[in-house]
Amino acid sequence: MSANESAPAFKPKKSVALSGVPAGNTALCSVGRSGNDLNYRGYDILEIADHCEFEEIAHLLVHGKLPNAAQLANYKLKLKSLRGLPQAVKGALECIPAAAHPMDVMRTGCSVLGTALPEKDDHNQPGARDIADRLMASFGSMLLYWYHYSQNGRRIDVETDDDSIGGHFLHLLHGKAPRESWVRAMHTSLNLYAEHEFNASTFACRVV
Repeated sequence: MSANESAPAFKPKKSVALSGVPAGNTALCSVGRSGNDLNYRGYDILEIADHCEFEEIAHLLVHGKLPNAAQLANYKLKLKSLRGLPQAVKGALECIPAAAHPMDVMRTGCSVLGTALPEKDDHNQPGARDIADRLMASFGSMLLYWYHYSQNGRRIDVETDDDSIGGHFLHLLHGKAPRESWVRAMHTSLNLYAEHEFNASTFACRVV
């Protein structure tokens, strides 16, 4: 190129990213489409976040509808019965360092639970819902068992009489029955985090 010739002007490539690329269809949750931008099975998040117990939202997402009073009571009893941890899971949790990230702790506990209580080969929908219920019921148990053991060597009893997942978590964390206002705050927090459409890794895998 001679001194009198100028370099060609740079033309940035127009990027459309993933605009218009469908990743899949879901009846569970939509984000950014209407109302307050977050809907669970058609319910606006502001209609349910502060007014529903988390177990009601869990039933809505996993089992397809908001439960009536009898269904909610039975669902709570089911979840309460699933809080216990197999000894293999407890043993694995005891090996995790105190500096581990809580998400890594739950991931590891989930993996070991899957080997201790393996899925059936037919992969039927009721079985999948039962697995979801067990994981919801036991994740708090995993996290707090690891926490107390890694911090002070205590092997806590992870089965409490609290009728909610939030209450159970707080009871294990503090070693005593929680205040009702704390439980209400846990319900609201869990409701808001319950479902947010496709997570990043799922979205990427489906698109690519």
